[in-house]
Amino acid sequence: ITHLPTGVVVECQDGRSQHQNKAQAMRVLTARIQDAQVRAQNAETAATRKSLVGSGDRSERIRTYNYPQGRVTDHRINLTLYKMDAIMDGDISELTHALMAEHQAEQLAAMADDGSF
Repeated sequence: ITHLPTGVVVECQDGRSQHQNKAQAMRVLTARIQDAQVRAQNAETAATRKSLVGSGDRSERIRTYNYPQGRVTDHRINLTLYKMDAIMDGDISELTHALMAEHQAEQLAAMADDGSF
């Protein structure tokens, strides 16, 4: 038996009758297709999780606050601002706008790679 959409081929000649062999082949084919679907779903979940979670290294910095220089550096987007006082007072709009722009660019690149356009 051949499953045309996936190309999975199953052959069974264990039983004495053709009907038994066909039924056994259908059970094996169903199991293989379900297993392939589960593996694909697990791989997709793992890839999504890996993209969302970092490695946990100490070297994986997000932001550095350098008080003597009055400098804030966001390492994810390579943005350095010399506005420490304003940022500490809550004016983080410049940081958030840059982060949102980077996030949108990443989403567009991912859509272009997937062919979602």
